[in-house]
Amino acid sequence: MKFGKVENPELVDFTLPKDHPDTKNILNEFKNQNSFEAYVGCAKWNRADLKGFYPRGTKDELTYYSKQFNSIELNATFYKMPDWQQVQTWKNKTPDDFKFFPKITDLITHYRRLINVEEPIQNYCNAVSNFEEKLGMAFMQLHDNFKPKDFERLKTALEFFPPEIPLAVEVRNEEWFSDEKVSDDFHNLLKELNMANIIVDTAGRRDMLHMRLTSPVVFIRYVGANHASDPKRLDDWVARIKKWKEEGLQKLYFFVHQNLEVESPLLAAHFIENLNKELNLSLKIPNKKDDINPTLF
Repeated sequence: MKFGKVENPELVDFTLPKDHPDTKNILNEFKNQNSFEAYVGCAKWNRADLKGFYPRGTKDELTYYSKQFNSIELNATFYKMPDWQQVQTWKNKTPDDFKFFPKITDLITHYRRLINVEEPIQNYCNAVSNFEEKLGMAFMQLHDNFKPKDFERLKTALEFFPPEIPLAVEVRNEEWFSDEKVSDDFHNLLKELNMANIIVDTAGRRDMLHMRLTSPVVFIRYVGANHASDPKRLDDWVARIKKWKEEGLQKLYFFVHQNLEVESPLLAAHFIENLNKELNLSLKIPNKKDDINPTLF
């Protein structure tokens, strides 16, 4: 994942910003509901990207991956419209408690740019609905140059999206964050539709750490810098999530990326271990391999 990559990460202030006031207001509505779910995973299960993660002789990467993590950010559906047969194949390879988080196909977001997308949205949703109980949440990532001038286009597409398929949305253009009215309109739309507002933590785009939730669900895409600062950044996230849980957070979806993905399982294991400790959870800690740059820690 090259988005937000910088040449000198040691020069970046990785401090997490304060919460937007709306976040506490949203979470307080759910403070007395005694429930919490956490799903943590990587963005890929491909052996070439996660070199050193799979034991020698592993025959099926997804089957092994799904026994180490409880979720996957499924980017394969971005590059090709999924079909129900492929979805069922993926589903049947994983344990009962595993969840998929499929990205919406680029035909919808990048090629058609949300114009005349009713049919492809239906096709996409019909396909991913075959994940059934293993569907965590779909997510829509808009192109970097998709700007607020096309807000009505986005609103139309989101209102058309079937509510039976949970959805999170990621906007990337700087104008969504720099203009207060634009930001308010976007966040209010997601709140009205009960959709999650994706938070991206990446070195070169600190504005995407808006810390403004629109539902009691937080979807975080963490991008490590392949730098010694990565574990401390994850520790800071554990502290913030603990705070949000105390305020009423119901679901955590957290996915670890790296510019060089080889370290993603190790970082995810570090995050899960601390999350279990601080939130009294019992998520499985993935196997750590000695050859995945242990000097990072």
